Amino acid sequence: MGKLFGTDGIRGKANTYPMTAEIALRTGRAIAHHFIKNSNRKVVIGKDTRLSGDIFEHALAAGLSSMGTEVLLAGVIPTPGVAYLCKSMPDVAAGIVISASHNPYQDNGIKVFNGEGFKLDMVEESELEKTILADDNSNLSESQSNPGRICILNDSINQYSSFLKNLIPNADFSGVKAVIDCSNGASSSIAPKLLKELGLDLTALFTSPDGKNINRDCGSEHLQSLIEKVKETKADLGLAFDGDADRMIAVDKFGKTVTGDQLIAIIAKHEKENGHLDNNTVVTTVMSNMGLGACLGHLGIKHIMAQVGDRNVMLDMKKTGSVVGGEDSGHMIFLNHHSTGDGLISALKLLQTIKATGSPLHELAEIMTIFPQKLVNVAVREKPEIHNVPEIKNVISDVENQLTGKGRVLVRYSGTQNMCRVMVEAPTTEQTDFYAKKIADVVKKVIGD
Repeated sequence: MGKLFGTDGIRGKANTYPMTAEIALRTGRAIAHHFIKNSNRKVVIGKDTRLSGDIFEHALAAGLSSMGTEVLLAGVIPTPGVAYLCKSMPDVAAGIVISASHNPYQDNGIKVFNGEGFKLDMVEESELEKTILADDNSNLSESQSNPGRICILNDSINQYSSFLKNLIPNADFSGVKAVIDCSNGASSSIAPKLLKELGLDLTALFTSPDGKNINRDCGSEHLQSLIEKVKETKADLGLAFDGDADRMIAVDKFGKTVTGDQLIAIIAKHEKENGHLDNNTVVTTVMSNMGLGACLGHLGIKHIMAQVGDRNVMLDMKKTGSVVGGEDSGHMIFLNHHSTGDGLISALKLLQTIKATGSPLHELAEIMTIFPQKLVNVAVREKPEIHNVPEIKNVISDVENQLTGKGRVLVRYSGTQNMCRVMVEAPTTEQTDFYAKKIADVVKKVIGD
């Protein structure tokens, strides 16, 4: 059996290795083996709205219970909701989320949090993976004469919602008209209710999950319906979440997308002006647009670029004492509020900024000039090291030489899909399109699926 963990947990097509009931059962045993210590004998399990979620929920629960662990089933809840339950409830050793985030419903995944609500580091994942795949995994529970109970956590959404509602003291978003897209995912039940209670004049889209429609032509990856509804209703802005609601992307009243980088710049500026930007530092990834660095530099804010993945962003945030970080995809972390990225918190922070400044989103977004950028995803049959493939290495080198001092190239594999991502930034749109296609064509020819 091959490697399980990618950049964000275990992920793949449901009922196909590694996302099988057998692996989920083994994962439950392994998590209990590694994390259950002394009085901390509880594990929280949450899921998004995918049809296959029940399979993995029951398999994980069976594995955990067989090890004497008490399992708390939180049901459908955003990923950051599970992280919150981990750190707020007594005697919880770990949390598990069953979700494939923004991927289509056929996929699913397993994400693991520790008892403090943080995702596991690479060393912890490596040790966990060894136990999952070990030949004696099925024997781990043999000495457990008292299996743990499996209980339904009926108030999980209420607990998480109360936490969010109290995040911004005296929050009142009355006078702001918005449209939200819940992606037929985990935010479908919580987001509309929460935002309306905070005074938002709200229209909610894609709040009727059926197990198969999560992320289907909706959510943070598919904004067209949101854009159309914002224009139709003459709303001030639109907010789109992904399937497990740890990401948020916005559109302004004209239907123009405001990227994750722009949102980070907008909120970081407001936090700095109000004395809440600890250590005057923002952490993003190497995928962030060059315009973000220029913007933060102009604002006098230190900018650190981590490797791709929210786990790497979090690592550098902890090292530098930063409280604002994230990715251009809309995955934003506000460490003085929560231990992981949270789309709903991102929405609240943006709305707070709009309300406090009295400025519409399109004006706030002018703080950052986006450099022309092109991202091309190429389906691949294998993932050899980029620098070990002469044809790909040479074309990248050629383009970099052409762009010296005027742009950049980043070619990397997706950690969750069989994709090679080719990203180019250049002085003009025509150049970005040309150079990105040039590299992508070579990748497709050499290792394309």
